[in-house]
Amino acid sequence: MKVNKIRLGCRRDSLSGELGSGTAFYYFRSPVTFGSGAKTVTMKNGCAVLITAGLESDIKSADGQPMRYDTVAFRLNFAEKQYIASLGIVYGQPVEVTDDFVVSGILKCLKAQSVNGGKSFAEFSELAMRLILIAVVSSADGESDVKEKRIPRYSELKAIRESIYEDPTSVWDSESLADEMGISRTYFHRLYLAAFGVTCRQDVIESRLTAAADLLETTDMSVSEIAEECGYESDSYFMRQFKQHKGCTPTEFRYRLRNDNE
Repeated sequence: MKVNKIRLGCRRDSLSGELGSGTAFYYFRSPVTFGSGAKTVTMKNGCAVLITAGLESDIKSADGQPMRYDTVAFRLNFAEKQYIASLGIVYGQPVEVTDDFVVSGILKCLKAQSVNGGKSFAEFSELAMRLILIAVVSSADGESDVKEKRIPRYSELKAIRESIYEDPTSVWDSESLADEMGISRTYFHRLYLAAFGVTCRQDVIESRLTAAADLLETTDMSVSEIAEECGYESDSYFMRQFKQHKGCTPTEFRYRLRNDNE
């Protein structure tokens, strides 16, 4: 699977005219409607879909707010098309993803690897896309329902996580969140880690850096302005944290992205 472009944290009212040639994977984090008239399907929760060139698709927001989504555009050879068919994936048919930990995690790794580049990216992207598709199929088979039954207060924790990524610049304090749930901070940490494989603090950091990466790619805002916009009081702390998590400075990140798009 030859990956051409990866975009995270996108916001649009509809996808009309976005898809060119090739195939694209979309992971929606907000309610969306597929089709029109009698064939309309509305997905209220997170969902994923594969769209290929030539397939008519009318995808738009279902709640009046801009859609929030991640997308990967790629090309398939014959063997890869056969592989997708073997998984039972139907192009244009959305699949509910009730647990986004695996899908969103791999997408973030894929984006980071694409910026860093290197000879291994082709192999990395091939394996990453296969893992994403397997995770989506597993979700459709109901495997993700296990967490709902196994982890206490899972739906509340998932709502908190979604809020963190929706509004990364807010002050997210574990103690306050635990108080709202009526549990101790220690128990909150334990449940959050069990549910998502990361701590609440790690998610807050990742949500802010994802927002920063999007601003670096789509705006001409200075690094200082982006740091402030993403909730950082110190430019130096922002740059240090960005490099630690993304493998390069904000300036290098922007330079590599713009070179790739030329």
